[in-house]
Amino acid sequence: MEFGLSEEQEQIRDEVRRFAENEIVPNAEEYDTEEKFPHEIVDKAAEMGLVGSSIPIEYGGAGYSTLESAIIAEELFSHDPGIALSIMACSFGTEAIREFGTEDQKERFLEPVATGEKISGAAISEPDTGSDVSSVSTRAEKDGDEWVINGNKMWITNGTVGDFFVVFCKTDPDADGRYDGFSQIIVESDRDGVSSDKITGKLGIRASDTAELIFDNVRVPEENLVGDRDAAFLQQMHFFDATRTGVAAQGLGIAKGALEAALDYAEDREQFGQSISEFQAIQHKLSEMATETEAARNLTYKAAWNVDQGNDITKLASMAKEYASRVAVEVSNEAVQIHGGSGYVNDFPVERFYRDSKITQIYEGTTEIQKNVIARELLND
Repeated sequence: MEFGLSEEQEQIRDEVRRFAENEIVPNAEEYDTEEKFPHEIVDKAAEMGLVGSSIPIEYGGAGYSTLESAIIAEELFSHDPGIALSIMACSFGTEAIREFGTEDQKERFLEPVATGEKISGAAISEPDTGSDVSSVSTRAEKDGDEWVINGNKMWITNGTVGDFFVVFCKTDPDADGRYDGFSQIIVESDRDGVSSDKITGKLGIRASDTAELIFDNVRVPEENLVGDRDAAFLQQMHFFDATRTGVAAQGLGIAKGALEAALDYAEDREQFGQSISEFQAIQHKLSEMATETEAARNLTYKAAWNVDQGNDITKLASMAKEYASRVAVEVSNEAVQIHGGSGYVNDFPVERFYRDSKITQIYEGTTEIQKNVIARELLND
């Protein structure tokens, strides 16, 4: 059993780390405090192939594997989760186009995202619909050779900066099955009837753009339908192994960043005539934080590797997501504790890590949903 990364993967990590140290760290506090999207940093990330990293080379992307994308996420999130999410989320929704889209859709929508010319988004959640995806009420009705879309989407990443969105909507309200009658349709943000309202005051990941999207009689051409009509629910479930593994990598990165910050502070901070790293209580905290982070890394990498092998890893992906997100919260919490009063203000990054960590337990399926999935898979084995 091989646990090591290849030389190329180590090089990817090193390059991402240098980018994060030079471009992200000096600006992290500013973008967090002002809750603004880091356009310039995203443009530089696109030049490095970090935007749409998994988009195939033939469509302008870097063609990175799930494991390599996890390595990138871990490194970016260990420096600042808000800006990291802004970079990696520029390609939200393109996985559906990549897997189920037509050749024309791939050329029109994948290439501009990979090169940084456009930003995409996935519009699924609604004001009254979170974990229960099958309850979405946004409707798309056929009118000649066009779709007419009406509804609201909530908590949409890139909502005010996105150029197009893959919208999950109901196309057959009379479908018999609970999971039938849903479709995914590409909607460009500059179409008549599309509007957005930026959500501010978030606990964390403030640099990442979040908004409510409103669709008021929005007309899009028939060819913007992604994949088969009325089959979007099963299409969406197809991606959870990869996307939940991706969030596990985010949680892992936050834990890594918080641990490294806590180590540096413990060695520098002196109390009672010695470094606080000399106190056993602090040493125990650091050892537990390091152990949990390493366990999260192994679980996340194992899930990512299995995704790349084409294995069905629903249980493993949920395990990785649930555990790594929990570790992110616990390790960042302890990092604040080690910093004491200094960890309660934004003079040090652990305050930001602590706030940013919580979202990893919410999006792409809450912790409770992950436990339900794990239990279901265990009981059905």
